[in-house]
Amino acid sequence: MASTSTPLTLPVLPLDDEVVLPGMVVPLDLNDADVRAAVEAAQAAARTEPGKPRVLLVPRIDGSYPSTGVVGTVEQVGRLADGDPGALIRARGRVRIGAGTTGPGAALWVEGTRIEETVPDPVPGHVTELVKEYKALATSWLRKRAAWQVVDRVQAIDDVSALADNSGYSPFLSTDQKIELLETADPVARLKLATQQLRDHLAEQDVAETIAKDVQEGVDKQQREFLLRKQLEAVRKELREINGEQDGEESDDYRARVEAADLPENVREAALKEVDKLERSSEQSPEGGWIRTWLDTVLELPWNERTEDSYDIQGAQAVLDAEHAGLEDVKERITEYLAVRKRRAQRGLGVVGGRRGGAVLALVGPPGVGKTSLGESVAHAMGRKFVRVALGGVRDEAEIRGHRRTYVGALPGRIVRAIKEAGSMNPVVLLDEIDKVGSDFRGDPAAALLEVLDPAQNHTFRDHYLEVELDLSDVVFLATANVLEAIPEALLDRMELVRLDGYTEDEKVVIARDHLLPRQLERAGLEGSEVALDEGALRKLAGEYTREAGVRNLERSIARLLRKVAAQHELGERKLPFTVGEGDLRSLIGRPHHVPEAAQDPAERRTAVPGVATGLAVTGAGGDVLYVEASLADPETGAAGLTLTGQLGDVMKESAQIALSFLRSHGAELELPVGDLKDRGVHIHFPAGAVPKDGPSAGVTMTTALASLLSGRLVRTDVAMTGEVSLTGRVLPIGGVKQKLLAAHRAGVTTVIIPKRNEADLDDVPAEVLEKLDVHAVTDVRQVLELALTPAENPAEVRVPAAA
Repeated sequence: MASTSTPLTLPVLPLDDEVVLPGMVVPLDLNDADVRAAVEAAQAAARTEPGKPRVLLVPRIDGSYPSTGVVGTVEQVGRLADGDPGALIRARGRVRIGAGTTGPGAALWVEGTRIEETVPDPVPGHVTELVKEYKALATSWLRKRAAWQVVDRVQAIDDVSALADNSGYSPFLSTDQKIELLETADPVARLKLATQQLRDHLAEQDVAETIAKDVQEGVDKQQREFLLRKQLEAVRKELREINGEQDGEESDDYRARVEAADLPENVREAALKEVDKLERSSEQSPEGGWIRTWLDTVLELPWNERTEDSYDIQGAQAVLDAEHAGLEDVKERITEYLAVRKRRAQRGLGVVGGRRGGAVLALVGPPGVGKTSLGESVAHAMGRKFVRVALGGVRDEAEIRGHRRTYVGALPGRIVRAIKEAGSMNPVVLLDEIDKVGSDFRGDPAAALLEVLDPAQNHTFRDHYLEVELDLSDVVFLATANVLEAIPEALLDRMELVRLDGYTEDEKVVIARDHLLPRQLERAGLEGSEVALDEGALRKLAGEYTREAGVRNLERSIARLLRKVAAQHELGERKLPFTVGEGDLRSLIGRPHHVPEAAQDPAERRTAVPGVATGLAVTGAGGDVLYVEASLADPETGAAGLTLTGQLGDVMKESAQIALSFLRSHGAELELPVGDLKDRGVHIHFPAGAVPKDGPSAGVTMTTALASLLSGRLVRTDVAMTGEVSLTGRVLPIGGVKQKLLAAHRAGVTTVIIPKRNEADLDDVPAEVLEKLDVHAVTDVRQVLELALTPAENPAEVRVPAAA
């Protein structure tokens, strides 16, 4: 097989990143300056030479040219399919490019040598086999694409050179592969090269189809993983190109994010295991979404972020005093905590045994005393972040410890979400209304809090969603509750109890003047220079318009008062500035709602008849005054025995039985007509019958009411009492002394009787309250009767008819 050469002089038509082989027909756009110049030059030369205009088609790759080109004839000049001017050129044969020369037009002219290819006749047998192999491979490739017309065309080609050059139409060949075909002058060698290229491509296709089939059937795990990784890599590359991102800026690259994050070692290992699972999971698998959500949660948690505590003890004390009046117990406890923590930090004792110096306090008290707002003040004083977690009505244990990740819509628990929200590992977390936590078939949230609030365990707290250890030992937990008895004993044992028993009237006046009034002035659109309340008005609002342990109703009364003043000013009925005095309250917000018993007309007081005594009780809203009424039934109409009304508990019913038994056995000693107790029915009633009542502390009150009824002596209006009574007449200790004395003070009572063994509890009562109360500590019920009952000289003057 040999080739001959023929000299030529042709204009050059460069093709950018394209290769044309002999036998191909290509349309070219004449809007390209190089194409137009070459075609025009060829047309100019054709005017003096017979035949069609000829050009030299040469590939231009990155500005360089190969040594071989293709001579092409301009078959037609006209319009392309899109309407642009174009030329149809047919490639005729190879040309070896020589030196440049001159010619008509603006094109580059070169001298070249036409390479004439010849194949011996007959064709050798190995060439025939090569032709058959190439046609078989080409037919196989074309049939997969349903190109049946092209199959017939390829089968009709018998020329070895034309068959090899037919590969120029193959879209899978790269530019370099096509240039290699162009520069191979020997037809047989060129056919071998084209056959090998086609064979390699079909082999790659077979491998790809095999892998795709294996992936679809799910047979070979290794091939599936290989293909998915390659696909994922390709998708990531495409996404980076679309978004204009660099390789290191991919937001979804969890492995890089985990390795770059500042995580504890055990958390890092768990996160990397999840990343491995994510890379092996398919895009359609729901597990991928669960893993991404989990990784996002772990990466967003502030594992090593901590705020520096403020060790300015005096400054912290000033902050607490400025934001809250009273509440000395809580302020002292926070100051002690900061002082101890400061000294531990100075001595390098910040972490001992893996635990830090956190705190768990339970603030128990009636509503409105500032338990919730105190949490913000504590965080402010310590320089920490503050997060509030509302637990009222929570009944699902998963709300505290999180859901298992196997559940749809699983989330971490409220404790983990609080840490995430705070952005630090040592915030002040307020667990609000911990006594309102319920339990049902979904578990007991209070039991889930046992680990959270145990300083010995919470440095290794495990949330069900995270399933990695979370250190809560540096968190200051403040739990608030209204009713101490509603907190489970095991949970209460893990917290340090701080009681907030309510405010005195003087403290309420200070709070109203310094905190409530400025806030309500702003909300009412008023300024301090426009409306003012004198101390007498504030004191009357606190004492007669509201009766509560906290200050919420007091703030509502102030808001109502300021709204009324603002409305009157807008209606032109009142001019500003205006100072609200004590005498202005009735005209602005109506009559007082809580007039002290001592301030009423003697004939209108509850104790104006025998058989009514004033007791003291503790409710969820703080201390309160409790009245006890006793009466005897007519022996002819009423059955003998004891009747109790007022929605009483078992303990209080037993106290009534004890009081009645004591009077029956000691009536003669007390000079009481106890014969009436045998033949006539005794009825004891506690007003406010819709409110449940229980406890032993009303024992002395019921005894006094019965003694008053039997003796006809009135119970003093200014006296209130509390204490448990025994069958022998001993007065036994009770709880809630501070709250009860504050309630007595609010109700206008001046004399209070308490058990002798509760005398030590008076240390907790504010001094200004004790100054206004005459407190008697007694050991025997006889002392109670002597103090509480009016003298017996003129009992008839205060009796009322039995029918009344």
